[in-house]
Amino acid sequence: MGIVPARARRTEGTWLVQSSAKERREALAAARAAMDAALAKKALLPVLIDVSGRASYTDYIGIVSGRSDRQVDAIAEHVHKVMQEFGRQLLGREGTRNGRWALLDFGDVVVHVFYHPVREIFDIESLWIDAPRVKLQIPPEAMAVASDGLAGL
Repeated sequence: MGIVPARARRTEGTWLVQSSAKERREALAAARAAMDAALAKKALLPVLIDVSGRASYTDYIGIVSGRSDRQVDAIAEHVHKVMQEFGRQLLGREGTRNGRWALLDFGDVVVHVFYHPVREIFDIESLWIDAPRVKLQIPPEAMAVASDGLAGL
């Protein structure tokens, strides 16, 4: 059966994680902090998806792009550092140090950092097309992507 989160409840043979209102507010604050950290390193096209009540493994999924493999790694490192300062422990890390994709799992917040052309291939946003997006303060330069998928400078 594996480890079941303390806030989980069993329904129809599966475990669903139920967050309290306070836990959801804290998770949203952490998710926003992660996205701000990514934007501080000039991440592109940030999307924050609220999957609470839809996914059993997290409440928020953040997705950003980088212009290069070095930038992807720098964004991931900075998000990790800021989340540590925010009191969040990194539970899992995948794909890092190759510059194409990094997944950072903080439990109630999961952040994907992609090299932009790779992001278009995986298209994670379409997996959660019906889930609400969290409104973010996005600087105009974070939305500038050229037709070749790389950020225009």
